[in-house]
Amino acid sequence: IFILGNTGTPEQGTGNREQGTGNRKQGTGNREQETGNTEGLGNGEHRRIREHTETIKSSPLPLQRGGKMSSSDIHPILNYVMTKSIVTGAAGFIGSHLVETLLNQGQQVIGVDEFNDYYSPELKRKNIASFQNHPAFTLIEKDIQVLDWQTLLEEVDIVYHQAAQAGVRASWGQGFRAYTERNINATQIILEAAKDSKHLKRLVLASTSSIYGDAETLPTHEGICPQPVSPYGITKLAAERLCGLYHKNFGVPYVSLRYFTVYGPRQRPDMAFHKFFKAVIEDQPIPIYGDGKQTRDFTFISDAVAANLAAATVPEAVGEILNIGGGSRVVLADVLDTMAEIVGQPIKRNHIEKAMGDARHTAADVSKARNILGYLPQVSLREGLFQEWQFIQSLYSC
Repeated sequence: IFILGNTGTPEQGTGNREQGTGNRKQGTGNREQETGNTEGLGNGEHRRIREHTETIKSSPLPLQRGGKMSSSDIHPILNYVMTKSIVTGAAGFIGSHLVETLLNQGQQVIGVDEFNDYYSPELKRKNIASFQNHPAFTLIEKDIQVLDWQTLLEEVDIVYHQAAQAGVRASWGQGFRAYTERNINATQIILEAAKDSKHLKRLVLASTSSIYGDAETLPTHEGICPQPVSPYGITKLAAERLCGLYHKNFGVPYVSLRYFTVYGPRQRPDMAFHKFFKAVIEDQPIPIYGDGKQTRDFTFISDAVAANLAAATVPEAVGEILNIGGGSRVVLADVLDTMAEIVGQPIKRNHIEKAMGDARHTAADVSKARNILGYLPQVSLREGLFQEWQFIQSLYSC
């Protein structure tokens, strides 16, 4: 069983934390905030964040008979004050699931997403449609690089940095600048603000198995020397190294999660399973890069979310890099056979030339995540594929 631990305020030290250039005192109470709109936050976002907090602070809490409070009686949005999180890439595949889970736990969430056109912004808006008007959710539709992060991080406990320019194949050529801007520069800007934050308890970075490239050891553990085979992998490795530097020199409490091919409902339309199921609906052949004998470690979305929640709360996770995989290595051709069983019909296949930047095999050694986080994948590939198939059918049923 995956034990997530406390979903309220993560445990925090009460003294000074030694850093490379001195000590930083961690605040334990509320800090006075400036009034008015914050530079970089348009349309009154900062004012709405403040109003949300004041509303919840003034909300009455139900009590048991006799005036004693039990955990079952706690106001469902109490953690809105206790734990305040920022999720970057909030309208994306993983980010939207993470936001939804945090809101269901009663937390206050600020979502940041620029809704760029790497894939349809309308799909991203569908991702957040079920919770966009939640009273504990504030959406900031801006580029990470233009926001006033010093102010945004005031009284924020956790940052889940999910935003990135994704896609291995698109990272070659003229599109590379978007990868350096969104994967490296944006991360550095957040880290600069994080090093001066007196309240931040954790920064969880979404990293990737693409950092390993064609790893010589399978399953691959975190100690293997990274050898990215794509420009995308290079930029994600740079972001991870930046986090390590800011942790070592300034004490920024980061954790890096190296995802291995996350899939499930809301998966991006450029990702394999989404494309495969859509091709089935359209009665088109599925494009297969190479011979189909490549192997992957697939991670269901709920397992990736659970890993984030644990990484944000377990004290021993600070400063660590952790693999997050699905627990098994599967041949792509076998996955297609399973998909055919799920959809109830043969799947047409069109083999095309292998793409540059694709690793031949990936497999995660998750023993470190299991030991530190208690991570244990819960969803089998067949069950996860079935859930994604249901989502794809509903998405394209109109």
